[in-house]
Amino acid sequence: MITPGRLRRRRPLYGGRWEAARLSPVILTVLIAGLAFSTPREIAFSRLLPAAPALAAAMWPVLPTILLGSFCLLVMIGLGLVYTDLGTPYTAAAIIAVTLAAAYASHVRLQREEALFHIRLIADAAQKVLLRPLPRSIQDVEIESLYLAAQEQARIGGDFYEAADTPYGVRLLIGDVRGKGLPAVGAAAAVISCFREAAYDEPDLRGIIHRLETSITRYSVAFPAQDLPERFATAILAEIPHGSGHIRLLNCGHPPPLLVRRGEIHVLEPTATSPPLNLANLIGDHYCIDTVVFAPGDQILLYTDGVTETRDRTGEFFSLPDWMRRQDLAPPRELLDRLHRDLLRYSGGRLDDDIAALAVRRPDTWAQEHPT
Repeated sequence: MITPGRLRRRRPLYGGRWEAARLSPVILTVLIAGLAFSTPREIAFSRLLPAAPALAAAMWPVLPTILLGSFCLLVMIGLGLVYTDLGTPYTAAAIIAVTLAAAYASHVRLQREEALFHIRLIADAAQKVLLRPLPRSIQDVEIESLYLAAQEQARIGGDFYEAADTPYGVRLLIGDVRGKGLPAVGAAAAVISCFREAAYDEPDLRGIIHRLETSITRYSVAFPAQDLPERFATAILAEIPHGSGHIRLLNCGHPPPLLVRRGEIHVLEPTATSPPLNLANLIGDHYCIDTVVFAPGDQILLYTDGVTETRDRTGEFFSLPDWMRRQDLAPPRELLDRLHRDLLRYSGGRLDDDIAALAVRRPDTWAQEHPT
């Protein structure tokens, strides 16, 4: 069981800035006391002393908050011995009242932080089940993943991905459920769970997509969305047969992947449209599978629409193909790290939608063995 201390849990979140902020109640106390002793008594800076324990309640445990309030009370008593007409009893009573209230507020805050910490542990566990870490390589294919939640404290959302080493080759899934919140997470979990079974059983990508369609339809019937007339998900199924030089793609209304070959960018638009998941009954269940050459040295980037719909402060969308052209021949992990950094910089650190991406590369073994 993980039982870190209350204060220690926040240090990784804020780093040095949090450590400096923790000292602010002490700094405020010293500043007020210094001004009270060094300025004319008519100014009465001492009346600000109750602000120090009130500030401490926002970041300190109960006992240090009480100790700081006691210190402020002693400072006020000392001032009362020097200046007899400061209204010491009234200020002292205010310090005591504020300190007691601050101690209680600190206690309530720590209880909420404890509850939030355990909720985040549960969310982390749920993410590991829903978006479990992918193997960095399967057979002769390198795979790296990226996931960014739009909400700062969120762990999981409606974007999903998965990879499986099956008898039919390496099979990949990436998709995006319409909507946000727990209903979208539940639909994504239903699709991923179905894929993890169907990927090993179905010899054809169409068989997998039919089972995914059935899975999300059943979920939508069991848990209808109140705010959406129809819950659906866009998705891409990809299959890289072992030892082959091609990749099969089945695109169900999803943003087209980008193929990098010898420094050139190719947008892999589907030759015919296929319906998003849970919309086959409305627009038909005709699925198109495209076969694309996937030679050693080639790399494919699969992503959700959160990437291309990221906006800067002027409202301009992030141009992923243009960005890819500036990345040279970066390996999958480095490519996604750059994408992560540049998306946050482009959006000013605030994302409007969840983001998921898979970078898949077939390494050029000859080039690795015979570097120039």
